[in-house]
Amino acid sequence: MRGKTVTLDLDAYQRLRARKRPGETFSSVVRRARFTDSPPTGEDLLKWANDASNPVPEKFLMSVEEAANQDAPPDDPWS
Repeated sequence: MRGKTVTLDLDAYQRLRARKRPGETFSSVVRRARFTDSPPTGEDLLKWANDASNPVPEKFLMSVEEAANQDAPPDDPWS
């Protein structure tokens, strides 16, 4: 396979490296990247969550549920 050498600023490289999964190449990271000008919507999040190729770890779901159960409303919502 042919390749190209590219130069990235350090912050761009760190962002790319942070999204790299074990055993994945940087090319794979770039191929699955989505470049949008707007933040994701609730509909986007729901589609992502329902996509079987993006499983959410059970441990993460349990920690979110635990945090939600421990989250109490503020004493004074106006402060």
